[in-house]
Amino acid sequence: MKFFNRQQKKKNIVHKSQSDFDDNAQRDSQTPDFVPYDSDSKVIHKEKSSLNNLSSSSKSDESTITLVKSEGTQRLLKPRHIDLIAIGGSIGTGLFVTIGYGLMNGGCGNLLIAFFIQGLIIYVVTLTIGELICYLPVDSPFITHAGRFVDPAFEFCCGMNFYIMISLYIPFEITSVNAMIHFWRTDYNAAEAFVPQIVIYLVLNIFAVKWYGESEFFLSIGKLILAVGLMFFTFITMVGGNPQHWAFGFHNFKGVENAFPQYLGSGASAFWAAYMKAVFTEVAPEYLGMVAGEAADPRKTMPRAFKTIIYRLAFFYILGALSVGILLKHNDPTLVKAVTEGAAGANVSPYVIAMRNMGITVLPDIVNVLCITASFSAGNSYIYCSSRSLYALSKRGFAPKCFSICLKNGVPIYGIALAVGWSCLSLLQLGDAASVALDWMINLCTGGQILNYFFMMITYLGFYRACKSQNVDRFTMPLQAWTTKLQPYPAIFGLLTTWLIIMFLGCQAFIPTFDINSFLYYYLMFFIAVGTFLFWKITFRTKFIKPEEADLFSGLAEIDEHEAEFYATHEEKVDNSFKGKVIRHLWW
Repeated sequence: MKFFNRQQKKKNIVHKSQSDFDDNAQRDSQTPDFVPYDSDSKVIHKEKSSLNNLSSSSKSDESTITLVKSEGTQRLLKPRHIDLIAIGGSIGTGLFVTIGYGLMNGGCGNLLIAFFIQGLIIYVVTLTIGELICYLPVDSPFITHAGRFVDPAFEFCCGMNFYIMISLYIPFEITSVNAMIHFWRTDYNAAEAFVPQIVIYLVLNIFAVKWYGESEFFLSIGKLILAVGLMFFTFITMVGGNPQHWAFGFHNFKGVENAFPQYLGSGASAFWAAYMKAVFTEVAPEYLGMVAGEAADPRKTMPRAFKTIIYRLAFFYILGALSVGILLKHNDPTLVKAVTEGAAGANVSPYVIAMRNMGITVLPDIVNVLCITASFSAGNSYIYCSSRSLYALSKRGFAPKCFSICLKNGVPIYGIALAVGWSCLSLLQLGDAASVALDWMINLCTGGQILNYFFMMITYLGFYRACKSQNVDRFTMPLQAWTTKLQPYPAIFGLLTTWLIIMFLGCQAFIPTFDINSFLYYYLMFFIAVGTFLFWKITFRTKFIKPEEADLFSGLAEIDEHEAEFYATHEEKVDNSFKGKVIRHLWW
């Protein structure tokens, strides 16, 4: 295996003329100059001569390497934290409660197809951007990478889009928790629910990131229990295990009028209404990618986490859409009344409505409790992502420097403070008129979310071109998936499909006549993204990054040093007994 000095490589790339690249193109395409990762030897980015001169003295030098970053955030998230965040970190009330809106407007058939199509797109996008994130697991990777492989103005655009989107999700989840408390009672001031939740978010995020990891670990377990429990509930009741002893099976899917009803006078509108709910509910790469900069042993942990995304998409989202269609008809009177009257919390959940229709008691209360923990967990994740995205923007000069200041425990304290400030927008719900504005603002997130996936694919294509131009072997990088061999076609597929979704996102604004408010409702985030890009591009006259000049290596030294210390520290403590292996797999 060939190993290449990173700094010398960068220097050579900058000084090579275009003719040099043309003359060597054929030779380089056959033999890569740089092999970034060797999973067998666990030696990364070292010169070959250095490998031949390893000695006991060099091993002793490794013990002086710090396990965490010398400044800024720290790599304290354990593999079990990452695994649970990958599986359940972003699952919120959308899967258990607000999915009822998609069922009512689209029908069970459209809902299932919509979740399947969106799941396929998310799966391709996740594995594609995951290849880049696992190679360079830096802070807010899909934001930072945009400036390294496309354009600094594009990085500013991506960062602001994600920051605004993720910050607006915070008050949404806080108000969702309050709505689910209304499932039991409404005779209290909403501030009594908002303020304690905001304080708990602050406490969980102000301490070292490992405590955020611990909280998400246990909260995600609760979401998994809820999701699996509802799957079992669906199966048992559909085969006759209900008070009526009716084995209804797939009764709701019989007949086109049941599975594929019309909405706003057409079947296409019904499908699009269901698809918009799938877009809002099914998420994956952004939340997992955000923890890459604070993950311990990232080259081993992150690829495993990205590969588990398929289980979340297939089991939780697609089977979840199937389950609600089995349990409830799109025109169920209780569902229609709950949606049209704006019923509180779990009262609009298809699962809870189905339980009440069957005469089942107690179980709806248990579901509501677990839905509260799911919503709380999602809000906790949004606080974390908001603070870290602002931290990355600050480090790169796109936000005030104060937001890159960290406490000794590696927490960006001012970023946390501003994220908590966003959460205070939930207090707007205390006023009737202001709550309408809050709902309108929060629902802009769907457009920002699709834009985020579109930007990820542009960034990956820039990375792909850079690797090809600089002869970096992608097939030795940590994440090897089925998309790796097919690139750049999966990335192009993700790019085109997300762009089509963006284009048709606000089609309902033109039905039956054009409505300017609905148009802005769907496309405002798009205009903000274009505005931020042009502002930075014109103001600072940035240039698009040429593939041969893209920075493929900065940040790798810190990861190499971290992993050297990580393995040196933990190999001494490894218990290879059966008990030790079980504990290590489940707990570490």
